[in-house]
Amino acid sequence: MIKENKYYSYNLNSLPRGCRYCVKGEKLVLFVTGICPRKCYFCPVSDEKWGKDITFANERRVFCSDDVVKEAKLMNAKGAGITGGDPLSKLDRTVRSIMKLKKEFGKEFHIHLYTSLRLVNDDALQKLFMAGLDEIRFHLDLESNQFWNRLEIARKFPWDMGVEIPLIPGKEKETKAIVDYIQGKVDFLNFNELEVADNSCSKLLDMGFKVKDQMSYAILGSMDIGLDLLDYVSNKYPDFNLHLCTAKLKDAVQLANRIKNEAKGAKKDFDIVDEEGLLVRGALYFSELKPGFNYREMLKEDNSVVVSKLKELFASVQKKLKLEDNEIFLDKSKPRILVSKKVVKKNKTKIINLGLVPAIVTEYPTADQLEIEVDFLN
Repeated sequence: MIKENKYYSYNLNSLPRGCRYCVKGEKLVLFVTGICPRKCYFCPVSDEKWGKDITFANERRVFCSDDVVKEAKLMNAKGAGITGGDPLSKLDRTVRSIMKLKKEFGKEFHIHLYTSLRLVNDDALQKLFMAGLDEIRFHLDLESNQFWNRLEIARKFPWDMGVEIPLIPGKEKETKAIVDYIQGKVDFLNFNELEVADNSCSKLLDMGFKVKDQMSYAILGSMDIGLDLLDYVSNKYPDFNLHLCTAKLKDAVQLANRIKNEAKGAKKDFDIVDEEGLLVRGALYFSELKPGFNYREMLKEDNSVVVSKLKELFASVQKKLKLEDNEIFLDKSKPRILVSKKVVKKNKTKIINLGLVPAIVTEYPTADQLEIEVDFLN
């Protein structure tokens, strides 16, 4: 019986190189497009992204390659994982992204990519390899082996090559067939604990699958199959590289470490960074645009009038609160004025008299600055 490793996952032999960066939170997640030739019933892509030709670098909406570089620098990324949708459905964009990242950060910046075999051909893979792709991971279809032989095309190139598939209860036979087929064809196999997604693509709950408990998105029985298959591989193919990636690894290790890395680059001089990498700061809002009902939807609207009003008031706030330039910041993205927690508590009355709503906010250091807690002081 293979024991759980320090990342709350299980591995037979070596972890893939891309995973070694991921568990440290050092991989930028580059979502190239929501376009995909497949419609998997377990698809985890959000409704905001699925089927839409939009690009994100972590939580940052991307409009140009500089946005990707900005996000990578913010988290001090050592590599990137390119996903979708299917990145091959927008091949030119994917190739440009790889070349841009390699040019900006050097050859050692490790890039891996996820794709199905539907769009694989020699020309597409040649372009990816020449752009500098280090590792490619294929999502094989459990329901059909129609495209499996296209792995042979990818084997022509000297990159790291693997297969990554979800652990679906009831699909043990099909999963074993993939395990047996890929021997000698790829360098590694990743099993992913199956999770239900809060989107309209995922049909798992409609199909009768259940989650482990009310606090988890992981599907009941997925890990049991994974552990059984881990034993199967270790007995039949003991030299093969296999990683069973758990839901706990993704949340408690990969995401947690990325948040801590991002906090180092995102924090202002006056921010407090807590042990989870969350930012604790003071925030000054106009009453018409402050956290509350429908706040996230309001942020998607044109708030240029509010930004203009804040700009006009900014100098008065700085003077009234006697702050240096590094002690105050105009956040145009939300929009609001940011200061320290201490400044807000000390100057609550002054801030209210200036027509602003003072608050102490705890939020993620990510581009969307998602609020965890907002304590209004008025």
